[in-house]
Amino acid sequence: MVARLSEGDATVSQLAEPYRMSLQAVYKHLRVLEDAGLVTRPPGPQPRSVRLEVQALDLLDVWIERHRSRVEQRYRRLDAVLATMEGDEHGEDHGGGHRGRSEAADHPDDP
Repeated sequence: MVARLSEGDATVSQLAEPYRMSLQAVYKHLRVLEDAGLVTRPPGPQPRSVRLEVQALDLLDVWIERHRSRVEQRYRRLDAVLATMEGDEHGEDHGGGHRGRSEAADHPDDP
């Protein structure tokens, strides 16, 4: 419905055409979109046109970007952890050399 409304205003009947659902079900979906501030219907007699509120899409953009940023930060941290783990598997030293030095000193074959 949002995609259809991005092309222009439409009546509820026009919005319902591509779907196999009752008009009552379409009204129920529209009520959710209205409550979310995504669409509006002007008061007056039927049929009333439904309008997509573009400024609500701007708010969605902000919300999506905020969460995209959080997810990307999580993936960067995961990449860093995985790179560290991979380095550990290949015997790379990541921390000042203390671990490798003490393990070598405690080895029974070392003089």
